[in-house]
Order: sequence, then C-alpha cells, then structure tokens
Amino acid sequence: MADGDRHLQDELLCLSAPSPEAAFGPAVPGQVHLMWPWEHLALAYLFGSAVHRVAAGRGPTTAAVGAIAVASQLPDLIDKPLAWTFGVLPSGLSLGHSLLFAVPLSALVILLARTDGRTTLGIVFALAYGSHLLGDATYSLLTSGELATGFLLWPLIPASSEAGIGLLSQAGVFFDAFVEFLGTPRGRLYLLFEATLLGGVTLLWHLDRRPGLSWFRRRLRVSTE
Repeated sequence: MADGDRHLQDELLCLSAPSPEAAFGPAVPGQVHLMWPWEHLALAYLFGSAVHRVAAGRGPTTAAVGAIAVASQLPDLIDKPLAWTFGVLPSGLSLGHSLLFAVPLSALVILLARTDGRTTLGIVFALAYGSHLLGDATYSLLTSGELATGFLLWPLIPASSEAGIGLLSQAGVFFDAFVEFLGTPRGRLYLLFEATLLGGVTLLWHLDRRPGLSWFRRRLRVSTE
C-alpha cells in the first residue's frame, strides 16, 4: 500500500472512531472529582473484608468494621475542616491525603495493634485509610477521564488554595456540580458504577453476617432507654 493511501486510511479511522467525549460525554467541572463518604466506606469494606478473611480466616469482626468506618473517612475528617473551616491547611486534599502522612500513620497503627496482639486490626485500618487515597486518585477517571495524583505528594506538590471557604459553602459547591454531572452521559455511567459498588458491598456485608449491626442496635437501645 502506498504511503499516501496509508495516511488517508489512518485519517479516516481517526475520524470514524468515537472519542471518549462522544461515548461518555464531556469532562465535568473540576469540583466533581472526589468520592462521597459512603463510596469511601464501601470501597474500604470491600478491601477490608478480603484482607480480614485472608489474615484471620473469617469475615470482619465488629472491631474491624469500626476500624474500616473510621479509617475510610479519616483523611477527609482531617483535611476538610482544617482547610475549609479553619484555614489551617491550604486544601481539602492535603495533609490527610498525602502519602508522606498516611504511610507513617499506618505504620504506627499497625505497630501499636501488633503490641496489643491485634495485628490484623491494624492492617485493616491501614488498608481502609489507603483505599480512601486510592479512591480519590482514581475517581476522577470516571467523572472527568483524568487521573488525579498530585495531592498524594503534598506538600512536595503544592495544593490549590481552598482555605477558609467554609465547610458548608464548599460542600454546597460540590453538591451542585454533582447534581449537574448526573444529567450527563458520563453521569449515567457513574450511576451504574455506584449501584454496582454499593449493591455488591451490601451483599458482601450480609455474607459476612452483618458485622457491627448487633453492636449498633445495642447502642441505639441504650440511648433510647
């Protein structure tokens, strides 16, 4: 085949091949790039359950579920108030989301758990914490088609300033952008992912004999007496 014909064929293939934007819709505003709390919890439980089964030979205990619940939210509990409300940190993706903080913290938790004879619990905590960072780094692939990893090396890679915006104000910005995003073709793909993730993890929790539920019911009963 002549070079001219080959170049023409390549151009026609490029023109006929659908772009990601055509298939899934255009990229969404920058605000829609973070996982919601329930998604972090679901992803952390998925990993935590698997690791607990390998390490302990059974599904997660109530204590393990507690570790998963706390660790899966901890990066946001550190960064969001300190940045958006108090202005101590520059961004809601900074200290708590940085590997330079997460790795030493996880190592310390595992060490403390090991001295107490609960190494598996420490590993589950570390994995749940790490799943939060993994989720935020890869989530933007679904919402905007791009990978976000810069925050993992804060402060070596500076974060854009969000200091002092206000917790409720910034949450409102995220929510408005999220609602707009759901009306796009990419948003409908996201809903399919969301239903699969939450449905699968709920089923897994039932197969694990619903760890943590009896503890929650006891606490609820005590608080209402």
